[in-house]
Parts: sequence; C-alpha cells; structure tokens
Amino acid sequence: MAKKKVGELDLSTEEKIKEAAKKVFLKKGYAATRTRDIADESGINLALLNYYFRSKEKLFDLVMLEKLEKFFGAIAPVLNNAGTTLEQKITLFSNNYIDLLLANPELPLFILSEVNQAPERFAHRLPVGKIVESHFIKQLQEKRPDVHPLHFLMNLLGMSVFPFIMKPIFNASGILNEKNFTARMEERKVLIPKWINAILKTK
Repeated sequence: MAKKKVGELDLSTEEKIKEAAKKVFLKKGYAATRTRDIADESGINLALLNYYFRSKEKLFDLVMLEKLEKFFGAIAPVLNNAGTTLEQKITLFSNNYIDLLLANPELPLFILSEVNQAPERFAHRLPVGKIVESHFIKQLQEKRPDVHPLHFLMNLLGMSVFPFIMKPIFNASGILNEKNFTARMEERKVLIPKWINAILKTK
C-alpha cells in the first residue's frame, strides 16, 4: 500500500511539473524561461524538478511535442480518410481545426514562435510528409491538376489559423471581444468550406 501511495505521489508531482512548464513556456517562451520559474510555478523546489526532468530542454521537448501533436493531430485523420469526398474533408478540416484552436487559442502563436527560433529542432517532428502524401492531396490533384495542391492546403490553413494569430491585436484594439471572436470563428466553420470550394472552381 505504501509503494502505491509513493507511486501516485510521483505521478502527481510529474504532472504538476509538466502543467507548470506548459504555463511558463507559453507565457515566456523557451529562451526566457528558467527551470526556477517552472519550479516556482509548480510549488516544488528546484532540486526535485531536476530529479524528475534533469533539464529545461527535456521539459520543453515534452511540452512542445504535445502541442505539435495537438496542432497537427486534428487534421491528419481527416486528410487521410479515403472514405470521404474532397468537399467533406474541407468541411471536417475547418470544423475540427477551429474547435481545436478555440479550446487552445495559444497554440498557433506558441508553435510559430518556437519553430521559428529553432526550425531544425522540430522539422523531423512535423508530419509534413504525411500531409503531402495524404488522400486529400491526391483528391486536390484530381480536381485541379493545373494548380499545385499545396496552394489549396495553405489557403485552408491560413483561413483557419491566421485569425487566432491576430486575436491579441483584435482584442487590444477593441475590434472583437472574446465572445464576438468565438462567434466569428463559428461562422467561419461554414464560410471556409464555401470559400475553398469557390477557389477550387475558379479557373
């Protein structure tokens, strides 16, 4: 029984450190974060944090990998589903991605900032190859063989992600408050498929 309690305590401590690391990395970024900042946020001493994770880099890699999996994991199953039409994929992509970003609005800026700082560190973790070889890309090539399919994918990503990158500016300028921003993004779930399908038909 004692061993079980120790194990439960260990797991709780690890999770507490990881949650604290997420908060601090999201707020400060990798370069400006110190392990002491994470220890303070998690309410433990620095020695205990080092015992569990040994380095800031190891903690950051865990946090970043989780964020990347969230960011790209929402679209991979949709793009690789051979049982849906191109139009269905576009609608599912927009819905899934906007739902993900509404629940995790900090994701785009955090990932863009950190990947830009050290692209070589994360390039092998991004499922770019799988996306380029996806069933979605093949359908785009069949639909519009005259246009490189990545143009459509970039448009789709831009329409979904860019509003979240601009969100701090919208909020600070008073253009959109939190409630209105969410309402506009819900509207985009319907509008984005219409816009992309219109672009696909444009010669």
